[in-house]
Amino acid sequence: MIKRLKERTARVGLFAVAHSTYWNQFEGLYESLCRYHKDAKDMISKNGVEVIDYGIVDSSESAFETARKMQGDMPDVIFCNMITYATSSAFTPILREVNVPIILLALQPRSGLDYTKANTFMQLENDNICSVPEFTGVAIRFGKKVADVVIGKLYEDRQTQEEISEWCEIAKVLHGLRGARIGLMGHVLEAMYDMHTDPTAAAAAFGIHVPLIEIDDVVRLYQTVTEAEIKERTALICGEFDMPDPVSDPITRKLTDSDLYDAAKASVSLDKLVEKYNLSGLAYYYEGMEDSIQRKVASSFIAGNSILNAQGIPMCGEFDLKTCIAMLIMDRLNIGGSFAEFHPFDFDEDFILVGHDGPHHIAIADGKPMLRSLTKYHGKPGAGASVEFKLKEGSITMLGITQNAAGGFKFVIGEGISQKGPIPPTGNTNTRGFFEPNTRDFIKKWVMEGPTHHYALGIGHRAETIRKIADVIGVESVIVKV
Repeated sequence: MIKRLKERTARVGLFAVAHSTYWNQFEGLYESLCRYHKDAKDMISKNGVEVIDYGIVDSSESAFETARKMQGDMPDVIFCNMITYATSSAFTPILREVNVPIILLALQPRSGLDYTKANTFMQLENDNICSVPEFTGVAIRFGKKVADVVIGKLYEDRQTQEEISEWCEIAKVLHGLRGARIGLMGHVLEAMYDMHTDPTAAAAAFGIHVPLIEIDDVVRLYQTVTEAEIKERTALICGEFDMPDPVSDPITRKLTDSDLYDAAKASVSLDKLVEKYNLSGLAYYYEGMEDSIQRKVASSFIAGNSILNAQGIPMCGEFDLKTCIAMLIMDRLNIGGSFAEFHPFDFDEDFILVGHDGPHHIAIADGKPMLRSLTKYHGKPGAGASVEFKLKEGSITMLGITQNAAGGFKFVIGEGISQKGPIPPTGNTNTRGFFEPNTRDFIKKWVMEGPTHHYALGIGHRAETIRKIADVIGVESVIVKV
């Protein structure tokens, strides 16, 4: 019932390089290489991206002309297709003028030469690797490394396809970050020093904009919500969530009609806020006076936030802009991105509870998530509907974004395993997180990297992909391993 509001897509530039001297020397070579280039384009296009093909660049003059076109098109990543030997002058103008990650594709049409019939023409058709060291070496001399080199076969090569697919996924993250509007509403929860973030620093590092939003902006929209809209949203919530009876926690109770009504109304108002301010995400925290409309509205966001997370709009509590950015990165990788922190250890079974109160990414839930009414939000004012769900079993990735003493951002990345088992029925999300070589040592190593206490939680093992994202945007990163 929940459909994405933000499409996962990207603009991918593609150009081939060659040596113009060959065209008069070997009749038919140009046409043959064009066919191979088209097949490479078709392979890339299967990854749900828009491919802008600039054709064959075979001289410095055509490279400068292509660079000017790329500057106007603003692709998110660029594939340089090494279809045969090429001098680096056909590449460096693009490298210098276009500030976009460039991946070299060295993809042979043949698995190996037919040595009984081998000739120079055949060699040039398969000379994809020849100028790669020239390109990477000159790139370093220009002060701009290439992002990656994909080496393999053009046809029937699973590893090649997976590496290209990974870069297309990275392109979708970069596309999602560029110009993203991640709102800040309210203020930092008092005394959480790790939550403070300079919006200008975030804009510089990630290419986003941070609209500053008042709680009254959403209150005004809340007051425009109609009964028909509430009824429709209530049906959606009832279809997506279970409402179980309470178990052992005395502050939980079965979802009340009034909490459901307030959650549905707040959910509609959040949709209106996202539309009015063209938001890509929101980090918020607001207390307000007791019994005020501001507190009532802010206390009712959790269900609506979880729905928006599943629609590709990360919604993050406790004013945590950095984790909201991490959640956006995970969502654009299509691996979820829930708001999470560490909860108590189980030293007997060697796991730690991983979760948080507040919004989560329904798309990575194991079964239907649950809504419970809480008589109080622990550590915060207010009460109301809260989301509880179990994460899908299997591999997980954590991305925390922190800052160093100089103010620079840092990715703290880790991988583990989510396993099924009982979790506390507290109206908060939790999963059982297991880490290598043992959970105690892993968590010690994690906290010693200076993370914030929040992070984004996703499914699958994607630490290396996230590290590549950090590299291409120029952010420090560490993959936590013991």
